[in-house]
Amino acid sequence: MRSRQRMFAAVMRLLLKCLRLGRRRRFKLVRQVEQLWHYGHLCLRSLLYNSFTNGDVVLDSLFEPVYWLVDHVTRWFGVVFVALVIGLTSSIVAIVYICLLPLILQTYTPAWICWHLAYGHWNLIMIVFHYYMAITTSPGHPPQAKNDLTGVSICRKCIAPKPARTHHCSICNRCVLKMDHHCPWLNNCVGHYNHRYFFSFCLFMTMGCIYCSISGWDMFRDAYAAIERMKLLEKERLQVAANQTYYQTPPPTFSFRQRAFHKSVVYLWVLCSSVALALGALTLWHAALITRGETSIERHINRKERQRLQKKGKVFRNPYSYGGWDNWKVFLGVDVPRHWLTRVLLPSPHLPHGTGLSWDLPPCMTEQRMPLLAI
Repeated sequence: MRSRQRMFAAVMRLLLKCLRLGRRRRFKLVRQVEQLWHYGHLCLRSLLYNSFTNGDVVLDSLFEPVYWLVDHVTRWFGVVFVALVIGLTSSIVAIVYICLLPLILQTYTPAWICWHLAYGHWNLIMIVFHYYMAITTSPGHPPQAKNDLTGVSICRKCIAPKPARTHHCSICNRCVLKMDHHCPWLNNCVGHYNHRYFFSFCLFMTMGCIYCSISGWDMFRDAYAAIERMKLLEKERLQVAANQTYYQTPPPTFSFRQRAFHKSVVYLWVLCSSVALALGALTLWHAALITRGETSIERHINRKERQRLQKKGKVFRNPYSYGGWDNWKVFLGVDVPRHWLTRVLLPSPHLPHGTGLSWDLPPCMTEQRMPLLAI
């Protein structure tokens, strides 16, 4: 009996030792896993840590493949977008000349005819001129020689001087002076030398679309009602034709010329109204940027800088802004009052102020601030 009890006790002690040993090994394994996890996390942070990293940098890194795809698609389809702009604009002009202009000459008074002819052709000339200049004018590029400029940073992609307000375009694969953005509808970058042409094209194209939408509203309603009547009569004609022989089928109520006329008017109004809304919003956005004296890229940079200085109790001031009205004068190149007519309301290929390499005070601003500086 005692030998059995001793044997049972020995077995129980051995079992307890095994359980303790298993617990120790298990706890040791857990501690090793935790140590490896903390070590790997520390190594990862040491490799990726950057004091300037924030949510925007992480999102940019995640969307880098998307940016690469968009850049390459935009580069190859730029010619298609330009052809699309020319084709759509030409179709609207053709409809106006073929369908609407004869109707205007027959029904409008001489005063309204003169106004429509003058305004319509002036707007068309401004659109064609500024679009041609926007797609053919180089936005401006900094010199590649490192000795030509001093006190500027170096582009990490071009390995070349990068003056103030200059940014690298991943689509053109070059640095652009005072870069605003790369426009696929121009197949060109919008920069220092063609920024005014781009904005003027957007403005006059929006004005032309609004003009066509307002002028053709009554024609659009009549054409839309005529198309609905055509559909109804076509349905009735098919129902009648189903109960008659082929030779007794009634002729169509509307001719091909009438159908084409009504559908062209509807196409003109829908296209012009859509472009007026979309392009008008873009034009207002760029007008606000010009008023603040900044580009699309600088808006994001200035916003971050403003937030950074605000946390320190400081106020950010844009060094390239001269005030709302003066920013427009500098942007449009208005030095004297007559330039509002010769450089803004008429086609003008004048160059912008400065070379885009340095940003000195424009002459028109210097003349106004000379008395203040003298004091």
